[in-house]
Amino acid sequence: MKIAPLLRAFRQRPGLVPRLIHTGQHFSPEMSDVFFSELGIGAPDVNLEIGAGSPVWQTAEIMKRLDELFAAERPALVLVVGDVNSTLAAALVASKHEIPLAHVEAGLRSFDRTMPEEINRIVTDSLSDYLFVTEPSGVENLRCEGVDEKRIFLAGNVMIDTLFASLERAAQSGVLARLGLVPQRYALATLHRPSNVDDEERLRSLVSVLCQVSADLPVVFSVHPRTRQRMQSAAIAADGLILTPPLGYLDFLRLTSEARVVLTDSGGIQEETSALRVPCLTLRENTERPITTTQGSNRLIGTGPQAILAAARQALSEPARAGRTPDLWDGRAAVRIAGILEEILLGG
Repeated sequence: MKIAPLLRAFRQRPGLVPRLIHTGQHFSPEMSDVFFSELGIGAPDVNLEIGAGSPVWQTAEIMKRLDELFAAERPALVLVVGDVNSTLAAALVASKHEIPLAHVEAGLRSFDRTMPEEINRIVTDSLSDYLFVTEPSGVENLRCEGVDEKRIFLAGNVMIDTLFASLERAAQSGVLARLGLVPQRYALATLHRPSNVDDEERLRSLVSVLCQVSADLPVVFSVHPRTRQRMQSAAIAADGLILTPPLGYLDFLRLTSEARVVLTDSGGIQEETSALRVPCLTLRENTERPITTTQGSNRLIGTGPQAILAAARQALSEPARAGRTPDLWDGRAAVRIAGILEEILLGG
C-alpha cells in the first residue's frame, strides 16, 4: 500500500530508476500477492523469499541476503517504509554499506518500547539520512531526538495516496453483498498486535466483547493468520461474528469506508479511518499516530471490555462521519517525496 504510489511517482521521473525488493516477510498470498496485483505494483525486481520464522531469524536472514545484493548492485539510495522487520534489516545493511538511507513514515512514536515496531522505528530513524514524516508529531519527535532539521521532511502520508487512488475501484467491490451487509449498518474489527493476541486471556476477552457488540449490529471480524492460530489453539469461540480471512485491499477498503464503526489495534487502519472520517476505536493504550485522535476520527479505548462496549455504543449514537482529514493527506505525498529525492540525488 505504501510502495505503490512511490513507485508510480518515481517512474514518472526519468532520472529516478527504482528497483523493488520484496523480502517475503509477508509471504502468504492473502497478505502479499493480492496487494501486488490489486495495486498494480507488478512483480518485484528481487524477491528474497524469506518466509516464516521468528522476528530475529527473519531480520537476520533479510540482512544476510541484502548484504550480498547491496554489495553487488551498490544502489545510490535505499528507501524503506514503515516499521516492520524488513524496514529495520534494510536500514542496518544500508548503514553498514554506507549507502544513503531514506525512511518513509519516519518520526512516529508510541513511547512504548514493549512494541517491536517501536524499536524498529527508533533504530531506523537513527540511521536514516532523509526522514519523510506523515504528521507534525513526527517532526517534533525527531527534533527532540536531535535530528538535523535539514534531514526532516513533512511530506504527508503515502498510504493515504493509495487509499484515495483506489476509492473508485473499491466502490465496485461486491464484498458487502457476499457477506450480506448493508452500508452503515455493521462494524468492522481486526486484531493482530502481539500484546492483544499472544495473551490468551486478553484475546478471549477481546473476542468476547466483539460478540457483545454484535448484539447491536453485525460485526465483521477480519482474522489475521496469527490471530486465527491463537484462537484455534485456545479454543476461543466467536459466536455471532462474521469471520473472514484477510481480504484483498479493495474489498477491505470497501468494508472500511462503509462501516458504521471500526474496532482495531492496527496503526494503518487508524490512519485510513481518519482519512475516510469513519469512527474508529483503537484497542490499545497508546498510539504512534496521535493526529488520528486530535484531528481524525480515532479514539484510544484500551482493552477493558466494559470501556470497549461503552465506546462502541456511544459511537453508534453519534454522527456516522467524524473528525477531519489531516493536512497533507491529500493523495500527493509520494509526488512530494519523489521531487525531494530527485533534487537530492540529481541536484534538481
